[in-house]
Amino acid sequence: MWIELLLLLGLIALVTALLACVLPRWRRSARITVSLLVSVALVVYGAWTLSRARWQLIGETFSALDIDDKLVALTFDDGPTREWTAPVLSILEREGARATFFLIGESADANPAEARAIVAAGHEVGNHSYTHKRMILCSPAFVRAEIERTDAALRRAGWSGPLLFRSPYGKKLVVLPYYLARHDRVNVFWDVDADSTSRFTASPEQLASNVVASAGPGSVVLMHVMYDSRRVSRDALPLVIRGLRGRGFELVTVSELMRRER
Repeated sequence: MWIELLLLLGLIALVTALLACVLPRWRRSARITVSLLVSVALVVYGAWTLSRARWQLIGETFSALDIDDKLVALTFDDGPTREWTAPVLSILEREGARATFFLIGESADANPAEARAIVAAGHEVGNHSYTHKRMILCSPAFVRAEIERTDAALRRAGWSGPLLFRSPYGKKLVVLPYYLARHDRVNVFWDVDADSTSRFTASPEQLASNVVASAGPGSVVLMHVMYDSRRVSRDALPLVIRGLRGRGFELVTVSELMRRER
């Protein structure tokens, strides 16, 4: 976190020094225009960097745990969906694996039986916002509604454990981290992204091979399996589970992994 922040501050200092050398030779109007453009560009770049980073200026994040024990948390984003919740649960039951599902509140309300089935099967559920909109340039009221409506939906589904949170697309700026910090909640990220890079998703075997090779002790694996377009990820799921176990890993929930940190 601090390395990226220091690099950004160093960039700003460098640009400021260069402008100080060049701008005095220009007209006043030109100096003002260039200074404003550079300032805006730096602010935009800083916001973009912060929005996609796995750290926050406010509050806690969790993306992996530095441990020697061979534990991995398997996580799924989105859903539940009527079509694919049952097949995914069947795979996990067949493989004897537990996972953490970060559910969209709107989908949980639209598919309550599927949300309850995830909880009943013994998996962990977490909050992935209510509408899955990027929570970057948004008001405090919007952030509060997105999180608290989803919390309520998960409670209606029968979840009584701690309510983890994962921001949609992993994006955030200031308002979301501030809300989470005030409510003593952690933003859960990941260190192994299974299915967002096209060169690793040509086949289930390729996807699974990449996940198994990339995971380490304390890793959090992100997968998407709840939609028609995610067939390769669903087909890869049993291969991922078997491959991780073949390397000696035990699959745990995110909460179980986080407890090892304390």
